[in-house]
Amino acid sequence: MAARKHSAASIEIGRRIAQLRTRANVSARTLAHCADMDLTNFQRIERGEGNPTISTLVQIATALEVDVSELVREIGPEQLQNGRAPYGYSEHEPRRRHRRDDGIL
Repeated sequence: MAARKHSAASIEIGRRIAQLRTRANVSARTLAHCADMDLTNFQRIERGEGNPTISTLVQIATALEVDVSELVREIGPEQLQNGRAPYGYSEHEPRRRHRRDDGIL
């Protein structure tokens, strides 16, 4: 399987930003300015490229006049970049023992 260039999470967040911006009838240039961001960086995020920080998402959500949760709602670990596999802390010991049994640790 070929590696994805951008995560499904970044692509979905970018799609949501573009949809909200279009719904508000605001140009990318205006929204980038309101978010105190460089236009090129804003456009990259809207295309789903890169990996915006929470601070950047708050800037964009503020400019869109929405809660940041609207940008990240229902995005889960299965949508992260290839190779990322987070799990809950309650699974740490069983996974650690399992990995040790496999000779990985």
